[in-house]
Amino acid sequence: MKETMIGNSIVKLTGVNIFQQSHLVLANVNLHIDKGDFVWLIGQTGSGKSSLLKVIYGDLNLTNGAGYACGYDLNTIKPNEVPFLRRKLGIVFQDFQLLTDRSVEANLEFVMKATGWTDKKLIADRALDVLEKVGLRSKLKKMPHELSGGEQQRVVIARALLNDPEIILADEPTGNLDPDTSEEIVLLLKQISQSGTAVLIATHDYHIIRTFPSRIIKCENGKVLEDVKIA
Repeated sequence: MKETMIGNSIVKLTGVNIFQQSHLVLANVNLHIDKGDFVWLIGQTGSGKSSLLKVIYGDLNLTNGAGYACGYDLNTIKPNEVPFLRRKLGIVFQDFQLLTDRSVEANLEFVMKATGWTDKKLIADRALDVLEKVGLRSKLKKMPHELSGGEQQRVVIARALLNDPEIILADEPTGNLDPDTSEEIVLLLKQISQSGTAVLIATHDYHIIRTFPSRIIKCENGKVLEDVKIA
């Protein structure tokens, strides 16, 4: 089931074509993301950013080229193996996707139980640990509606950290936040990358990219361009 390690790369795509149904979205994709990398993913709406993320987390099948993510071969991964791949990925969405009928603690417990955690003390300790990392330890018993947008997104990042992922994929994580809160969230993700977890952020926000300059990947005209510069 597991692929041998591919050097230091968490994600490596070589000569990959990415399709949605039979439509070719991105052609001849070559991409590598290494341990602790902090990478921006840019491109217009419909340029293929979400499709690229879906390939990495096993939601779109690869039929050609070579693709690996977190030690899994994306060409041969079976449906029953995808949940194991996703335990090694953290995913952060724009719209939070928290369970609104339960507390912050219960949101985190739900994910841990769904991914195989059984020991109640370990679950409780891990919930506190990840909330500590995002500065929300005191919000353990709060309901999502009692939190600001920035606090909700911090809970989502805490949720993404639960299984100690090798990479966090963040799809427009600041899209619903004001500029100051956006900077706080990106700073948090930057700090997470410095502790060894790779971070890939899809965004339209060029201001935030200029505030936190780093490597940029761009989807454009059916291609993925690595190491792009922006004005």
